[in-house]
Amino acid sequence: MGRRYSDDPTDNDFFYIYRVFVSPRPTVGTESKLLAIDVMSTIPLTFQSTLRLSSGNDIPRFGFGVAFGFGKDEDVEAVSKPSALEALKVGYRHIDTAQKYRNEALVGEAIKESGVKREDIFITSKVPADFDGSTFTAVDDSLKAMGLDYLDLYLIHNPTEGTEDRLRMWKGLLEAKQVGKTRSVGVSNYNVHHLEEIKSAGLELPSINQIELHPLCQQRPIVDFCNANGIVVQAYCPIIQGHMDQPVITSMAKKHGRDPAHILLRWSLQRGFLPLIRSTNPARILSNTQIYDFELSGEEVADLSALDKGGEGAIAWNPINVL
Repeated sequence: MGRRYSDDPTDNDFFYIYRVFVSPRPTVGTESKLLAIDVMSTIPLTFQSTLRLSSGNDIPRFGFGVAFGFGKDEDVEAVSKPSALEALKVGYRHIDTAQKYRNEALVGEAIKESGVKREDIFITSKVPADFDGSTFTAVDDSLKAMGLDYLDLYLIHNPTEGTEDRLRMWKGLLEAKQVGKTRSVGVSNYNVHHLEEIKSAGLELPSINQIELHPLCQQRPIVDFCNANGIVVQAYCPIIQGHMDQPVITSMAKKHGRDPAHILLRWSLQRGFLPLIRSTNPARILSNTQIYDFELSGEEVADLSALDKGGEGAIAWNPINVL
């Protein structure tokens, strides 16, 4: 898995892995083969649990995203700050924004007004592939917008075209990390060949790859590469943008007396991923955190993992095939 292990179940930097085998839905004309998946036993985890990144910094395992207005009738100006404030109020300590979200300044205001110490909040932002300038400068722009001295994590939001330009963007982030503008750096929506370029160039690998990830779209080759190379996988759209009416999910929710969203978030955590959830509803912002007093069995995790449709299961942006 490319991560450390411990015999101490109270150590949040460590976890336990057991292997189960999944029989995926067969594709017409092909033979179904068993797939091995690693399942994380997460009973010791709490809402405050963290994971140690390759940079040596700790990231909360559960994050709150503020990607509002994409495909939904939402007023970004009206909902971003109240939602971030509510998330911090109920205990989220990881806020994920981006230049493309057009709300970095509002997130910065929420952080200042929350009453939570800056050092207790993990803040992520991102630079888009079409940014007009260096990624080093992009970090400065985000810091200025949020009124911060440093970021905890800065990502390239999506891969630009061409190896040379992708490596140029990545080197800019490494420079920003070196001078302390951001403590960790990573990527989003990077496929295996994008990550292999960085490795082949002999550069420091990303601490995180943030990708669309849920039972219908599991991005197995990307996850396998990341696990083998110490890159943490962060999952956006972990509750499939609310499309949770698959019988496997609803029956499991009924069995556990939970919402379908709880089942999907537990699956994400127990697969070792770091889910990012978003909502503008205060009740849902709180409810999504109430997932630490039950656990899915290995068989249940396998049943959900068997729903994988590969790329056809994607329901969001997922721009991983850029050449």
